[in-house]
Amino acid sequence: MDKFMAAAIDEAIKGKQEGGIPIGSVIVYQNKIIGRGHNRRVQSGSPILHGEMDAFENAGRQSASVYRECVLYTTLSPCSMCSGAILLYEIPKIVIGENQTFMGEEQLLQSRGVELEVLQEPKCIQLMDQFITESPELWNEDIGTD
Repeated sequence: MDKFMAAAIDEAIKGKQEGGIPIGSVIVYQNKIIGRGHNRRVQSGSPILHGEMDAFENAGRQSASVYRECVLYTTLSPCSMCSGAILLYEIPKIVIGENQTFMGEEQLLQSRGVELEVLQEPKCIQLMDQFITESPELWNEDIGTD
């Protein structure tokens, strides 16, 4: 498994261990992680701290030229909010752990020139399947369907 997807999965596991939603993300620039995060909506009482948003927050202020050379790794297909941030900062490539349990805004991202690589990583699928089964109310809240 790619070391950066492994790091995103580690973030997802941290989120689950903290009582949150097991989705993780890392932002990679020049083969180094500059931001890492996991969904912390539950832990922080935040409406926006999805895994990707937490990774952006933890990357801190970066110039547009840096973001235009980054690859974002995420364990789950990005939702509309996270896809908006990806487009805003012109991230050119996203590596997605899986999109079977949730299909985000992949068509929008591709229509705007973002390269997507979907791995269908079994560990990512297993983490989400288990979480959705154990906490359907929390999952529905997170994706805005409750």
